[in-house]
Amino acid sequence: MNSNRRDFLKTAGLAGAGMLIGASKTAQSEQPFKQNESQHFNMHGYAAPKLDRVRIGFVGVGSRGSGTVERMAVIEGVEITGLCDLYTDRLENTIQSLRDFSDHDPEQYSGSDDAWKEMCSRNDIDLIYIATPWDLHAEIAVFSMEHGKHVFTELPVGVTMDECWKVVETSERTRKHCFMESSDCHGGISSVLLNMVRDGFFGELIHAEGHYIHDRVSDDGRWVRDEDNHQWFGYRPWRLKENINRNGNLYPGHGLAPLSQMMDLNYGDQMDYLVSISSNDFTMADRMEELAERDDYYEAFVGLEFRGNMNTTVIRTKKGRTIMLQHDISSPRPGRRFHLISGDKGIYEAEPSRIAMSHDGWVPEEEFEALMEQYTPEITKKFNEKVQQAGGRRGDRSYARVTASDWRLIDCLRNGLPLEKDVYDAALYSAVTPLSEWSVARQGATVKVPDFTVGAWKTNSRGLDISIQNGGTTNLL
Repeated sequence: MNSNRRDFLKTAGLAGAGMLIGASKTAQSEQPFKQNESQHFNMHGYAAPKLDRVRIGFVGVGSRGSGTVERMAVIEGVEITGLCDLYTDRLENTIQSLRDFSDHDPEQYSGSDDAWKEMCSRNDIDLIYIATPWDLHAEIAVFSMEHGKHVFTELPVGVTMDECWKVVETSERTRKHCFMESSDCHGGISSVLLNMVRDGFFGELIHAEGHYIHDRVSDDGRWVRDEDNHQWFGYRPWRLKENINRNGNLYPGHGLAPLSQMMDLNYGDQMDYLVSISSNDFTMADRMEELAERDDYYEAFVGLEFRGNMNTTVIRTKKGRTIMLQHDISSPRPGRRFHLISGDKGIYEAEPSRIAMSHDGWVPEEEFEALMEQYTPEITKKFNEKVQQAGGRRGDRSYARVTASDWRLIDCLRNGLPLEKDVYDAALYSAVTPLSEWSVARQGATVKVPDFTVGAWKTNSRGLDISIQNGGTTNLL
């Protein structure tokens, strides 16, 4: 074993006996989670005090973080106050990207693993945005809320069940929002479909499917796997390592969030239990051997056992609905996220986007387009106008880089409105990963899903319905 690989095994904690695929800490316990008996305070529907300006500190300004800094910088009422990263070159690049925004003059934090704590302790920051490796999300979120900050985090909000509960308990105790970025129904066709669901177009919902499936695909459809910079499997070295000792659905949020909003999970229905199975690995181990011949970096990964390429997780809700989630980023397949919503009156299926009613087949294209226009929410139309004014979504530093959920989060904080996606959604979507690991390690055994609302889902209202109404006060739009 060469020193490169030996150092990696020591760092990753894989050298000890028993740390094999499917034998993670989660999977070793016969009771994979606790269930709280009471709720400290119901954050669903909670409206925090209005903020004239939302002052943001960013922890992690690498790939995801740098893009989000630029997105948030163009929103009215936002002030970029602090930037933190282990690597000073990333800070310098981000500062350079803000050169056209005179309203932002953030202080920089670096030099140690705990530099983020100094920034998160400041009294002049309202919102902490987290874009670090996954295992740091919960720690930073909890610390930030305990120091009086709202939290905006990349998914997941936690990698263990204990972390998910800790985030929920801290949010309830401090009454600080914890918003997890993921696909949702704030914009695009998902907002149209949410409107249709709420209007009863598909009838009583029965089943839904959401996925996180992709390999690197170019615009012309060719399969592209980057040979340099360790860009395979999630595009980041630390994310590649996540595929070694964790066998389950590692990234459920993007496929799950839109359909969860359509199914009213956490407010009207709730997950009950799930089962999960994974295929063998047919590509990742072999690929490491190929890459190691050209790049010494990959020698550390040769001979290791990777998770299965395709994970399939099936969830049953309290109302008897079913959800299928799939995760595969290592097989040559086009990208797919929110895929299907099915009711007793009709069905929507993506890629190609189409609708069918009963046994009559897919509706004609003209009828489909008319339905899309009829059910597009007003708030979505307003956002689309901003995008068009900026010249489309691929414009440089402009509104075109901002997502609808970015706008909506700032809108809610500035106007004292409840969040449509709150801490219970963040915890529920994140919990699917450790629960799926537990099930995979037991050959698809059934595992109960905890209720992070502690029963409040039975009486929680939908809150602000952005799909049908204008979405309350939206002065930013």
